Amino acid sequence: MLRALFEKRGKAVWISHLDLMRLFQRAFKRAGLPLTHTQGFNPRPSVSIALPLSVGVESRCELLDFALDGAMVPCDEICQRLNDALVDGVRVLEVYEDGRKLKELSLLRCSVSFEYDSGIPDGAGERIRALFGRDSLIVEKKGKNGIVEQDIIPMIKSFALSCKTDTITIEALICCQNPTLNPMQLSAAVERYLPELRPDLVKYSRIELYDQNENVFR
Repeated sequence: MLRALFEKRGKAVWISHLDLMRLFQRAFKRAGLPLTHTQGFNPRPSVSIALPLSVGVESRCELLDFALDGAMVPCDEICQRLNDALVDGVRVLEVYEDGRKLKELSLLRCSVSFEYDSGIPDGAGERIRALFGRDSLIVEKKGKNGIVEQDIIPMIKSFALSCKTDTITIEALICCQNPTLNPMQLSAAVERYLPELRPDLVKYSRIELYDQNENVFR
């Protein structure tokens, strides 16, 4: 099994997870890189993405696992051929063998930017910092059984906030597996507890993946 590290940026953030899967399957075909298929009644291409990305979220650290059928192709060549077949905003950064087991993936560094058309409200940075400094912070989350409430504080391992002109940016290290914290829940917390600080625009980005010891995960 091979693994590709890729980014999804710009207008490509509006591509859904299922469409992204189809995009990669077509890219492999156009690049002359046939994928193996699963066995059984309904064979599927052997390609999967580690952590499905929400629509509208940018990422520099997505992981795609795949298996090729036929003769071996050098990893650098696979990378180049795929990039020639992909759309703007989706770019393979590296292809390599022997990726780590996905169950060892534990943490995600992310950023959430709050943009205010009329400038940052007075005291907003300090109030948001204090909000995430609480011992407990309950936010609603959609689950398989409907809406559930979740305390997000235990899943935030580090938190930093910066202000610049009209933008407040949060950079946080959060749990991404067992349990999972979606970066969108950080902005949901602000909107729930500090509705007067609701921004005009929110931007989300995945920056890097780590294991439980905070080593970069590949």
